[in-house]
Amino acid sequence: MNDYDQARLRRARAFDRGALTAIYDEYHHPIYRYIYRRVNEIETARDLTAEVFRRFLQALQNGKGPEEQLRAWLYRTAHNIVVDHYRRQQHRHHLPLKEDLVDINDDPVRLAEGQILGEQVKSALRQLTPDQQQVITLKFLEGLSNEETAIVLHKPVGAVKSLQHRALAALQRLLVQAKEKAL
Repeated sequence: MNDYDQARLRRARAFDRGALTAIYDEYHHPIYRYIYRRVNEIETARDLTAEVFRRFLQALQNGKGPEEQLRAWLYRTAHNIVVDHYRRQQHRHHLPLKEDLVDINDDPVRLAEGQILGEQVKSALRQLTPDQQQVITLKFLEGLSNEETAIVLHKPVGAVKSLQHRALAALQRLLVQAKEKAL
């Protein structure tokens, strides 16, 4: 964490409105995007994202919260909230409504190819272990460093690197298999 981030976090601990606003502005969208990828529901993602920032404020108020690695702390909190959400939802088995609509000017062939590729990648990701899925999501979709990913997953950096290597190899193998089946 650089000096600016440490100073901003220090100011946030003192409930400096500008520092809190800056933190929210910087991290709200990435945290929302991360949660949305995990829950695939807009309203649920909004609610869970709000809960992340509520817990952040509550932690600061209680004299706790991140000492360093604010981004990793927020992602770890988001991860925990998503896990809690799924534990509460285990008894529900319903499909979400599709939120996006197709534009009439879109090329149907391009849309279909993109949809098929997206489904193949999602299917391949679902076949990875939960830890491998988390590493791929945090590293490549959210842009976290190995150190930040290690904090979120409560694992050593070496374990994160190993998980990443195995996950990428498995993804490559699964996607090649999917391509061969399609031919």
